[in-house]
Amino acid sequence: MSRTRLPTQSQRRFETVLAPELARVSDVRHSASEVLRRWDVEKPLADDVQLVVSELVANAIEHGSGWVDLRIAEIMGNVTVEVSDANHAPARMRKSEPDDPRGRGLVIVAALAQNWGVSENGRTTWAHFLLEKSAIVAAD
Repeated sequence: MSRTRLPTQSQRRFETVLAPELARVSDVRHSASEVLRRWDVEKPLADDVQLVVSELVANAIEHGSGWVDLRIAEIMGNVTVEVSDANHAPARMRKSEPDDPRGRGLVIVAALAQNWGVSENGRTTWAHFLLEKSAIVAAD
């Protein structure tokens, strides 16, 4: 189940709830791509947001508990991705060795997003992106 809500030109949202199954990561990545395309987010930034969505959702499925909530919002020239699950243990960046096959998701998020963090209750991991000025002007 997913729904898209477009209240105004300066505020747009996409929200969905996912079963905690790794197979859903591909589906949500494609949904995010379509939403960002409809919002006219420039491709390089849309690719970054889409990758962060994949990383945060996969992290919530692998290390969280329960259903996974994904929210993508464009508000006043910023795109925010929020991923929540029922686990109160906050997502944490870990040090990976070069030959480790996993453990780099939050490093990728930190490299691509303008900033990122975890809610006080530990259930939501978020990332913020600043839209390019040309995209902001196009929305006006």
